[in-house]
Amino acid sequence: MVFFNDPIPLDQPAQRAVEMALAMRDRVGTLVEGWSRLGHDLGFGVGIAQGFATLGRIGYEGRFDYAAIGTVTNLAARLCGEADAGRVLVSQRVFSAVENLAIGESVGALELKGFSRPIRAFGVSRMINNTAEVRS
Repeated sequence: MVFFNDPIPLDQPAQRAVEMALAMRDRVGTLVEGWSRLGHDLGFGVGIAQGFATLGRIGYEGRFDYAAIGTVTNLAARLCGEADAGRVLVSQRVFSAVENLAIGESVGALELKGFSRPIRAFGVSRMINNTAEVRS
């Protein structure tokens, strides 16, 4: 799990998270080809959500971690679980933040464990590099 905008605030955390996820997906894609030739089946899917969480240090003497807990972390984990290899799934809030910067499409409302109603999700395929490009 990766946190954006905490503990150090940054501009456009949703955009940066999506850009990083897409870069990681592309890099892992080249690694998958090599591992596939060796008989290994690897995949890499990402789930991204944005929202409020409880943040802080957790643990016990001798072992401490910095963690986020709450609905937003559960949503990100569930989206990740739904993401097929090579797929970046984002919540509606994240997609709203990047929709003018990215190419993506609705994947519909997903029934996710721990959520009482379906959650709208979007698949992001790439960032727009040229302002002349039009979202599909």
